[in-house]
Amino acid sequence: MIAPATGPKRILVIEDNPDLAYGLRNNLEIEGYEVEVAKDGTRGLSRARTANPDLVVLDLMLPGLDGFRVLRALREDGHGMPVLILTARGEEADKVRGLRLGADDYVTKPFGVLELLARIEALLRRVVAPKKNGGPPAPALEKFGDIEVLTPSRTVLRDGAPVSLTPKEYDLLLALIRRDGACITRTELLTEVWGYSAEVMSRTVDTHVAELRRKLEHDPANPKHILTVRKTGYRLAR
Repeated sequence: MIAPATGPKRILVIEDNPDLAYGLRNNLEIEGYEVEVAKDGTRGLSRARTANPDLVVLDLMLPGLDGFRVLRALREDGHGMPVLILTARGEEADKVRGLRLGADDYVTKPFGVLELLARIEALLRRVVAPKKNGGPPAPALEKFGDIEVLTPSRTVLRDGAPVSLTPKEYDLLLALIRRDGACITRTELLTEVWGYSAEVMSRTVDTHVAELRRKLEHDPANPKHILTVRKTGYRLAR
């Protein structure tokens, strides 16, 4: 059984489909979570701001105030709780846009309950124990190409100008840097950055790598630094 790491965690589900919302609430409550449901974006944003839940499950396609605007407003307000977005099958652009706005992960409809629960558990575990890689701390300044990473402040500069990375994009970049040019597999990245078990298969890593390349590489289609290791994973070339 998948359960919250310590004590009951509070989850806000923002979903306008009553059947889906009912199913999500039931399954999450069975696992020991405290669950509140908001059926539209306006109410969901209000409850997220006032109740400050431990995690938000956010449907993107909401009537009125859609999920993108809810997510943007939360991040602009400084709310840092994990947000798991629900996207429609085949809508790759929605996933990317959601991640750019600060979502921590996504699940594509229709999805399996066990997959959703595993992702929620992993996101909450990362909040409780954000770093458990066992290695030495990263140096205060890391460089590759025209990129500078200031680890104490989690700041990334490109040609001296700040680059806005989501928390997961930054953690992914740091994981690559810490391998010092060695390959890190997708499974290792899922475990280290997202806290997933090896059994969870996901394109999350590839999607985030694509975003890192878009933000940090001069030619994302032909990257010089964030390189693919065929059928294995990725490595960072300085």
